[in-house]
Amino acid sequence: MCGFTGFIGEVNNPEEVLGEMMNQIIHRGPDSRGTFVEGVAALGFRRLSIIDLEHGNQPLYNEDNSLVLIFNGEIYNFEEIRDDLIAKGHIFTTQTDSEVLIHGYEEYGEQLVQKLRGMFAFVIWDKNKKKLFAARDQFGIKPFYFAYMNRTLMFGSEIKSFLPHPNFIKRLNQQALKPYLTFQFPVLNETFFKGVYKLPSAHYMTFENGEIKTTRYWEPTFEPVERSIGEIVEEIDEVVYESIKSHQISDVKVGSFLSSGVDSSYVASVLRPDKTFTVGFSDQNFSEIDNAVDLSKELGIENINKVLDPDLCFEQLDEIQYMMDEPHSNPSIVPLYFLAELARKHVTVVLSGEGADELFGGYAEYDETTNMRKYKKFPSFIRRPLGELAKQLPEIRGKNFLMKGGLPIEDTFIGQATIFEEKEAIKILNEEFKKAPSVKSIVKPIYDKVKNQDDVTKKQILDLNLWLVDDILLKADKMSMAHSIELRVPFLDKEVMRVASTIPTRYRVNEKNTKYSLRLAANKTLPEAWAKRKKLGFPVPIRLWLQEEKYYKEIKKTFESKTASHFFNQYEILKLLNDHYEGRAKNQRKIWTIYMFLIWYSRYFE
Repeated sequence: MCGFTGFIGEVNNPEEVLGEMMNQIIHRGPDSRGTFVEGVAALGFRRLSIIDLEHGNQPLYNEDNSLVLIFNGEIYNFEEIRDDLIAKGHIFTTQTDSEVLIHGYEEYGEQLVQKLRGMFAFVIWDKNKKKLFAARDQFGIKPFYFAYMNRTLMFGSEIKSFLPHPNFIKRLNQQALKPYLTFQFPVLNETFFKGVYKLPSAHYMTFENGEIKTTRYWEPTFEPVERSIGEIVEEIDEVVYESIKSHQISDVKVGSFLSSGVDSSYVASVLRPDKTFTVGFSDQNFSEIDNAVDLSKELGIENINKVLDPDLCFEQLDEIQYMMDEPHSNPSIVPLYFLAELARKHVTVVLSGEGADELFGGYAEYDETTNMRKYKKFPSFIRRPLGELAKQLPEIRGKNFLMKGGLPIEDTFIGQATIFEEKEAIKILNEEFKKAPSVKSIVKPIYDKVKNQDDVTKKQILDLNLWLVDDILLKADKMSMAHSIELRVPFLDKEVMRVASTIPTRYRVNEKNTKYSLRLAANKTLPEAWAKRKKLGFPVPIRLWLQEEKYYKEIKKTFESKTASHFFNQYEILKLLNDHYEGRAKNQRKIWTIYMFLIWYSRYFE
């Protein structure tokens, strides 16, 4: 895994500018650097050596040097593609997976992306046509950002690499704040930096004659195929084993992150690395260390673990938000940062369990409680008016139950986190930040594609397009690369998705459990207790932290600052903080979301 950055456009001293841009992302590739500067094009690469340690430097070129490649990620079926390209006459000079991209583009053109199995973001510059081709993997595992400013196209693995470029204009995107307060992550395609965009997952991009075009090349779908649960379990187990085998290809040491959940436990039990890695807090309600140690012992693996210090966590929040590029308030980012730091002392590659919940139906939100199932037996003409009435009520007990029980899923589910309701966000924001895309406008285009699907499938598709890409995978990439470690996610694999997409809904989520069929498959390798464990998801005791005087005072000082007054109604945000501190409400996630934004803003703009 590596990092890249570059630009297409005229600038004085392009080598110097590119060098400064590359220095911004040295953490992504501390082992070596490479550049291509010619005419209007400048491409820079930072390498973390994983495969073909001696010959894998970039940029890479085709036979006549007319095409130039920079690439971040891993292509797991590169040997198969390589054999096909050699048979067609292409000449390879390395054993890397990277080289199949440049010869593959020569041979297949834009259809290359359809053949790739892996995680990737890459750029190919055609020197003769003066055309750039770029692509991002189907799940969005690897990030890709671009901006077109002052007749210059900038692109890279991280936004911070654009900052040194003389044509880059650093401005806050005021429309990004309100949706962030609801979703907890940067949900818009235009980032918090005005004019800087994410290339969406499963898209490729071309840039020619000053024109940018983006094209979607893949769409997640679920098309169930009826067969027995036994057949499904066998298919899952077989494809997961095969995917993990493909994902462990490396010329450096490979380990595994391990929590108490079934996903990472399944991966570790199949991979059987020398070491697994776990972090937690001293309060046992917020620690998965004991369970991880027990499973590691049972598997005959050494578990390396660390109890995190809250003071150190607070000290590193500024660095964590800097590494994220945009404000992000999922509390699990904090332990993930320290987990990657711990693992990097022992290995260069780790496997993790991200993606299993979205593919196989693992989140509690996909299920219904016993009471909800009973309630939904009432006719909809009774439940619907009660749901509409509940929407108008203040935050009282039973409101969400009535809404979820009476309203369409499109009106009640926006993903795995809802921090501020839209009306609440508007209430705490100053006037210039209230005009932004509505929550409805963000989720509607995705829901429109699955109008005839069941509610579980609708939720999965929404999460695959929003939550997975811009929360789960974004933090996984940024926090691992902050410590120069490659994180691989074998559940988010083309072949695993092929199997998962055909599982009938009742075998994804039912009255017995979420991720029902995956748990049965995991039970073939794991002890039953681990296969059935409920998801904890990196629990962080921010509710308790924010009731400690020293942390309360630190946040209060930030909320009372001139910076905070620029964005927020200070009376309202201080009330949230004080009500939580004094035990009148549980506002920890709301406070944390505001605080993370202010820390991020201070780091990048002050």
